[in-house]
Amino acid sequence: MLFLQLLINGLITGCGIGLVAVSFGLVYSSSRVFHVAHAGVYTLSGYLVWTLLNVGIPDIPAIILAAAISALIGAAMQLSLYEVLARRQASQLVTLIASLGLLAVIQNLIAMIYSPNILRQPSEALSAVMSLGSIVVTLPQLLTVIVSILAVLALIYMSQQTVFGKRIRAVSNNPGLASITMLKPRLVYVYVMAIASAVVSLAGIFNSYDLGLQPYNGTLILLTATVATIAGGIGSIKGAFLTAIGIAVLQNLSLLAIDGQWSVAITFLIFIVFMLFRPQGLFRAR
Repeated sequence: MLFLQLLINGLITGCGIGLVAVSFGLVYSSSRVFHVAHAGVYTLSGYLVWTLLNVGIPDIPAIILAAAISALIGAAMQLSLYEVLARRQASQLVTLIASLGLLAVIQNLIAMIYSPNILRQPSEALSAVMSLGSIVVTLPQLLTVIVSILAVLALIYMSQQTVFGKRIRAVSNNPGLASITMLKPRLVYVYVMAIASAVVSLAGIFNSYDLGLQPYNGTLILLTATVATIAGGIGSIKGAFLTAIGIAVLQNLSLLAIDGQWSVAITFLIFIVFMLFRPQGLFRAR
């Protein structure tokens, strides 16, 4: 039964990481910005819910409001940082370093305001635990799976079936031509950043209900999500999500054979070997 519990834990973790990978890939494929500060939004969203709960707002409105605030924060990042750097024709390396700096600022501000210690969400509304024999799943974990699948399906629909999704793809494929044809790429980048920030906040919020809050817990999650984005195929929403689940399942099942501290290293070693033979990723986007 340990195998089954580890498998289920891997699927649940993979869905959360998949949301991070999908939202990160959405930003990168459209604007070519390696948005490392995405991990800061992931972490901050949980603290926003913690703050809203402590002022008396119920859980569901607090989650929705925190996601909306995260979207506004993402749009503000695009306008105040990446847009300014783009106008000054900064290189991708400079943009990456600026994003790293922004992540460090967010993490340290969180630690200063809320303390670097682990916090728990003050509400017990989502604390239910469900068990089937020796298999245990918490309500936040179940919600992570449900919300992740719904969010990914919504993003796929938006990308393939809506005018706005086609506009994003046009801007991603040829920003110069999109600018000439009045598709307003810079405005699209703002919208994309807002959507991606709202999506990643959902993963951060339900993870905070399940495992608690810590200022620096988003960095490793983003690193794993980045691997999933690349291995799944840049621009492929389905590929990033499924690859994230595969990586998480592999990490969890590896605990049957090796110590937990080595599971991440083994996973990334497999990723390196994989990329040597298939650098375009598993699911090549059209």
